[in-house]
Amino acid sequence: MTSVAHRGRRLWATTAGLASTALVLAACSGGGSDPSASEGGGGGASSLTVGTTDKITSLDPAGSYDNGSFAVQNQVFPFLMNTPYGSPDVEPDIAESAEFTSPTEYTVKLKSGLKWANGHDLTSSDVKFTFDRQLKIADDNGPSSLLYNLDSVAAPDDTTVVFTLKSENDQVFPQILSSPVGPIVDEEVFSPDALTPDDEIVAANAFAGQYTITDYKVNELVSYKKYDGYQGILEPAKTAEVNAVYYAESENLKLAVQQGDVDVAFRSLSATDIADLKGNDKVKVVDGPGGEIRYLVFNFDTQPFGAKTSDADADKATAVRKAVAALIDRQAISDQVYKGTYTPLYSFVPAGLTGATESLKIYGDGNGGPSVDQAKQFLSEAGVSGKVTLNIQYSNDHYGPSSPDEYAMIKDQLESSGLFTVNLQTTEWVQYSKDRTSDVYPVYQLGWFPDYSDADNYLTPFFLIENFLVNHFENQEINDLILQQATTADPAERQSIIENIQESVAGYLPTVPYLQGAQVAVVGSTVSGAEDTLDASFKFRYGALSKG
Repeated sequence: MTSVAHRGRRLWATTAGLASTALVLAACSGGGSDPSASEGGGGGASSLTVGTTDKITSLDPAGSYDNGSFAVQNQVFPFLMNTPYGSPDVEPDIAESAEFTSPTEYTVKLKSGLKWANGHDLTSSDVKFTFDRQLKIADDNGPSSLLYNLDSVAAPDDTTVVFTLKSENDQVFPQILSSPVGPIVDEEVFSPDALTPDDEIVAANAFAGQYTITDYKVNELVSYKKYDGYQGILEPAKTAEVNAVYYAESENLKLAVQQGDVDVAFRSLSATDIADLKGNDKVKVVDGPGGEIRYLVFNFDTQPFGAKTSDADADKATAVRKAVAALIDRQAISDQVYKGTYTPLYSFVPAGLTGATESLKIYGDGNGGPSVDQAKQFLSEAGVSGKVTLNIQYSNDHYGPSSPDEYAMIKDQLESSGLFTVNLQTTEWVQYSKDRTSDVYPVYQLGWFPDYSDADNYLTPFFLIENFLVNHFENQEINDLILQQATTADPAERQSIIENIQESVAGYLPTVPYLQGAQVAVVGSTVSGAEDTLDASFKFRYGALSKG
């Protein structure tokens, strides 16, 4: 999934390590545990500090589709549709109404008098510009694939937007408008056909969410200020200023929240750290519904026996993927690496969502456990002899501090079968997110943080012919089923189609999901509001937080 950030105007001393810089910035920000902070912004302290190990790819919504970037976008950009605190369901945000006016026309009426923080009028022209540029730019690391059903956008007057869709009765389009493809941007600031640099966006103050950004240093500091002109569905921000500080190491983030240098630690502490902090009376550990999944992606061109390798063979390539699926011991990874904070996942749609199955239990022993015998059979029947070499890439800084242990265990599980030789390689996220879409990685780690609470969001981005993974998986039958479920109004019929899609994809395995996790935040004892925003929308909104 899915985020943003900006370049600031305040100069900060550069230090050798990002973690050290983050601690310095936390102290400079005044957002630690100062009990004398002035009151404001809804009754709590006037400032608050959030710590994270997430990374920002781009502030421009057309150039990012990751959690770290979307975490920033949620705070500063307006949406046509959004989810109130505590709900997974979308409602009009800067819109006053949104409805189907014909089977293929979705009409949105904007609230009157909307303004960007820079004083520009926010009109239907900005909305049309936003979605037109998403489709035109279609960046490999952007979310434009979510607009697969959008044909055109019209702005007949300043407050009316008409989306014309390719297929009738789109059941998920309103939720897509609340997703990473949905942040509305200022057409007087953003380029219509290229990504706009972060520093230009910040300098132009092109924001209209609960907050604006006043200072920005990529992946070190984002300073937010409450936007008094916000007219969305959420309440005005409860805290006037928020400083988001970025840590290189989770150990330093844990230390910072223990010592009160940050008020909120959100993404990502290790399972061991979370368990330890539960026994600390100076902090509170807050859990929320989990839609996050972890999975392996196979590049159909460059994986062993892939279409563009010297020994290309589609049947052998499929057998390799099936053998991997048969050997992964999900329960062991859950227990030993994540202490149960992640649980085994046996399908492409996580447990708890309508239509979720356990289609991947056909691999292994039939009960979710691994099977070396089955893996051997897959390879043997396809004519694969000798050990298969797998080059697996994972990110060492994006999915939390346990990724090295996670992938060491996966390597051990595959190699102990005697069927694979695994070469593990790791790359920092900013480069990783570029390489993975350029056929650099034959097999690689990804995590998914849902854009909206529907099974469609675990199918459409991955398995349409034009998909976010860019892994060269193409299947017209599955493509058509995904489009069909999105426009099927009858709930029972739609659920049946979603189940069929999972069964079909399980035969090809463009991805192998294996874990499902919860949302966890650690907050100071005087911080409130985390419970409100750790909801099934999967959006962590700083405007809900307060201290005092």
